Amino acid sequence: MQKIRHIALLLTVAITSIACGEGRAKNSVVAAADKISTAQSNVILLPEKLAMPGLNRSRQIRIYLPPNYANSDTRFPVLYMHDAQNLFDAATSYAGEWGVDETMNALSKAGKLDLIVVGIDNGESKRMTELNPWPNAEFGAPEGKEYVEFIVNVLKPYIDTHFRSKPDRANTAIMGSSMGGLISHYAINQYPDVFSKAGIYSPSYWISAVAIDFILTKPAAKDARLYLATGEKEGGSQVPDVQAAYETILKAGHPSKNLSLKIVADAKHNEKFWRSDFELAVLWLFAPTPAVVTSSY
Repeated sequence: MQKIRHIALLLTVAITSIACGEGRAKNSVVAAADKISTAQSNVILLPEKLAMPGLNRSRQIRIYLPPNYANSDTRFPVLYMHDAQNLFDAATSYAGEWGVDETMNALSKAGKLDLIVVGIDNGESKRMTELNPWPNAEFGAPEGKEYVEFIVNVLKPYIDTHFRSKPDRANTAIMGSSMGGLISHYAINQYPDVFSKAGIYSPSYWISAVAIDFILTKPAAKDARLYLATGEKEGGSQVPDVQAAYETILKAGHPSKNLSLKIVADAKHNEKFWRSDFELAVLWLFAPTPAVVTSSY
């Protein structure tokens, strides 16, 4: 499975235009010497890392604000995403970026969707434990419970206080890939009162024998929208695991109208795949009435 390696970088952040206690801000990023930043001007970095209770560490947060954020009083839905180094900027990414900022800017310009996207940097050497809620002999004691508690109890209240978010569960989503897909599925099941939508890309159910059982023992709320997607060429048990998860979600009584499964031909376990599908995912998750999706396997 893909692991995020440490990337040395130098960041100079200038955050201005803070009004009415809200984070109306712009930033400039000086990237690693041999890389050019591709982050759009409406992607900012919080000036200070946020402490993660129970984990004895802190974390950089990167935030995409809609193009009209600074010039309006509008409140926006929020999408929380993992592995933020890979979301907005090729200069900080491990193997290419998702292009979340470019995609969201295009959707905004077309009048289709405006969101605040909150990206949480991964913990590098801690990534495999932070994004895993269950014990694993190879990677060590899980920290996924504490990681999600950080999102729910620290990060979300911070965002709802400092930015013009829509804080209710109907306007709060979570999304990630690989281990980030796994922890996103865990989060929406564990906190049905916080999240109502989850983008679950290439989820690492292989990490624990109880991962899929968890879907039955603690199912998502019936009105929650779950978007599962994986690549046909990801290898290992990826495809059958996602198929098993899909069937288990249905077995748990989840309405098919709130469930989408895509197994994409020729797609591999990489940012290229996730970037290519991101627009479809957010439009389905945040649609007033989601289209009924027939599973693609």
